[in-house]
Amino acid sequence: MNRIVSEDYDPDFIEELDSSEITGAFSGCLACRTCTSGCPVHRANNEYDPLRIMRMLTFGLKDELIGGDMIWLCSDCYTCQENCPMGIKVTDIINHLKNMATSAKHTPIGVSTQEKLLKDQGKIYIIDDFDNKKRTKAGLPPLPEINEEAKKLLEKR
Repeated sequence: MNRIVSEDYDPDFIEELDSSEITGAFSGCLACRTCTSGCPVHRANNEYDPLRIMRMLTFGLKDELIGGDMIWLCSDCYTCQENCPMGIKVTDIINHLKNMATSAKHTPIGVSTQEKLLKDQGKIYIIDDFDNKKRTKAGLPPLPEINEEAKKLLEKR
């Protein structure tokens, strides 16, 4: 775990987040670790820690949060948020941070690859002849290689 350096503190970031409808009141965190103790990702990878994200927010460590990998480990299961005794919207806050990171062009290669596949094909998994042959054998209809409807929706975005 890295030490917090006071030069990394961004008071504007704290003000921006604390006044946001989505992320407001994160400073009410009691550091009880309920979010971390219930987190299935933390059980598999103790490098991921929702409480640490809340503490980093409190210290205004915008660059470390937005530019780092920790927020991308969240599985969006909402366990932390549903169990928080203070009602802090932990998962919503993390998703807001992911959106901020995406806007700042700080997305992991896997996420940007999935985004490209969705835009190009309307789906993340490429359907090929092999897949359709398996489906035919199982008595299922073939699937199109490209989902035109989803592609149209994403083009509008």
